[in-house]
Amino acid sequence: MKIFNLIKILPVLFCFLFINNAAHSQVPVERSKNKVVISGIAYFVHQVKKGETAYSISRAYGISVEDLTRENPPAVYGINEGQTLRIPVQLVTDPKTAVDTVIKKHDDTRFIYHNLNPGETIYSLSKIFGVSENDIMQSNPGLELTKLSIGTELAIPKREFMNTQQKFDDNDNNYIYHKVLMGETLSSIARLYGLSVRQVRKDNKDVRFPQVGDYVRIPGAKKAEIEEEAEQVKMDTVVPVAEIQTLNVDKSAGFTPVKDLKGSLDVAVLLPFYLSKNATRTDTDSTKLIKGKYKTTIVSEDWIYPGSIDFIEMYNGILLAADTLRSLGLNVNIHTYDVKSDTVGVTRLINSGNLSTMDLIIGPVYSHNLAIVSSYAATRGIPVVSPVPLMNNSALIRNPTLFMASSSLEIAQKALAKKISEYYDHNIVFVNADTAGIDYDVKRFKSLIFSELSYKIPYEDIRFKEFKFYSKSMFNNDSINRLSHALSEQSKNIIIIASEDAPVISELIDNISSLSRRFDIKVFAYPIIRELNRLEQKELFDMDILVYSPYWIDYSKKIVKQFNNNYLNKFHTQPLEKSYAWQGYDIAYYFLSGIALNGSRFVEHPEIHYPELLQSEYDFIRRNPGDGFENQKLFMVRYAKDYEVILEDDNKKTQ
Repeated sequence: MKIFNLIKILPVLFCFLFINNAAHSQVPVERSKNKVVISGIAYFVHQVKKGETAYSISRAYGISVEDLTRENPPAVYGINEGQTLRIPVQLVTDPKTAVDTVIKKHDDTRFIYHNLNPGETIYSLSKIFGVSENDIMQSNPGLELTKLSIGTELAIPKREFMNTQQKFDDNDNNYIYHKVLMGETLSSIARLYGLSVRQVRKDNKDVRFPQVGDYVRIPGAKKAEIEEEAEQVKMDTVVPVAEIQTLNVDKSAGFTPVKDLKGSLDVAVLLPFYLSKNATRTDTDSTKLIKGKYKTTIVSEDWIYPGSIDFIEMYNGILLAADTLRSLGLNVNIHTYDVKSDTVGVTRLINSGNLSTMDLIIGPVYSHNLAIVSSYAATRGIPVVSPVPLMNNSALIRNPTLFMASSSLEIAQKALAKKISEYYDHNIVFVNADTAGIDYDVKRFKSLIFSELSYKIPYEDIRFKEFKFYSKSMFNNDSINRLSHALSEQSKNIIIIASEDAPVISELIDNISSLSRRFDIKVFAYPIIRELNRLEQKELFDMDILVYSPYWIDYSKKIVKQFNNNYLNKFHTQPLEKSYAWQGYDIAYYFLSGIALNGSRFVEHPEIHYPELLQSEYDFIRRNPGDGFENQKLFMVRYAKDYEVILEDDNKKTQ
């Protein structure tokens, strides 16, 4: 069966006539006369009539679609006849007449109906809802998708209706059909088959941005020849991962014993030590001139360039892990390289061949260099560990030997969303600073929360308010009063801080701490809140805040006490709780012992190795075959009101 063109001439003409007729048959929306007061706020109660849309209703009440969906979250996914909506009286202005609105017959079994928000595009919606741009465009025939206005209602096909496998006419041996994998683009697909992007576009005119699962027509060579060449490319350049999805290895009930090790392993440590800056032992003060020259002073002997301190501590942890493994019989050779943010240095290092014989690579810490190193290492089956948090997990795509030791924000969002759903009967206030409505992380988090809540209660029963954060200067120090309007005195409240911005978090914590005297509040926040030094610790405890954290240190554990003693003896100090020394030890000990005990099998199946570590527990999972692994393990940490930081059982039921 041939690939269909996106939009054909006859459907376009038909939809054009339909739109003109529909605009004249617009169902008028009458304002409701019924009012109700909820938590001290007056609302109109509007019952949806046949033919009414979120857009036409918002126009009738003189409010934005964003305001309507904020107060009525289920409206994000479309509204139905008979559904009850609440509209804040204080927001209502003069009614607006809806014009040029296409009246569609809703098919809620196949589509989600979404009203376009500021900053949204077809591309961003495809990412939010997990469908392709082509699917959205085909589901909205007749609309000029490049000139959509805010509030336009779009039909988004539900995922389950797009799982049917595409089939193609296979009679022409001059073509094959390539199924798109995560991270692939037309450019990367063209390179795979030795073609130009123009050649691929010519035979795929309806594909603008290929989505995972789409099929792309590959021209210009006999099918058998291309398949043979592509298979040879895979064999030459990619570590085999065929067994990844077929072998299911259960994690042992207890810790993996690490003892009686043998052999020798080489590990490369690629961290930004900034040796050149530390080698400079003078400081020039450009604010002071002495006899026409800037004042120069000699720095103290114990001075260290601030940017390198964290990574020196991480290296110290790696050294101690190597010492521990040597005491167990393993010979560990550490090769250290000062790799900063520039790509020139890391490219030279790869070209030197020094990394080709490594058994493990730790680092680099910058995403662009990590991509270069992990791509190179994958061709040789060398595991690469990203030792610090990254902005996202995109580096894992098509890098089968890359491991992210620190979870991405998405993992924390999933854990938080699941936990928040246990408080489904609370008044939920979702706070974020995405005033433009374009932050994908915020949209994803909100979607995850609604998804988890929908398993507990119907959409119409969810009490969810989205609160946009503005600094005090924007509202003359009235931000605390704005937040108080979103809270309820009659029920318990959940406040979700969906931001990693330190000033935003700091001001919100101040406001919430003050409001906690009037309202019953529980607070959920991103892991980064544990890293912010400027926060008043007392406020965290007063609010009974809950955080999913990538680390937890039990100072009563024997191995933790031993590590602290060894660190003190070797480096004449002890690491703080937030020091990278703990992470450096755990990474080196986990991966080197795993390789020593299990060889290459460990690199493909890290779940077979579960040793006791200092602050981490590694639960590495890969999303797709051929991708790298991301640590899924987070600890649920609560700042309790008795001023104790408590590690909670994630399986424990909420009160």
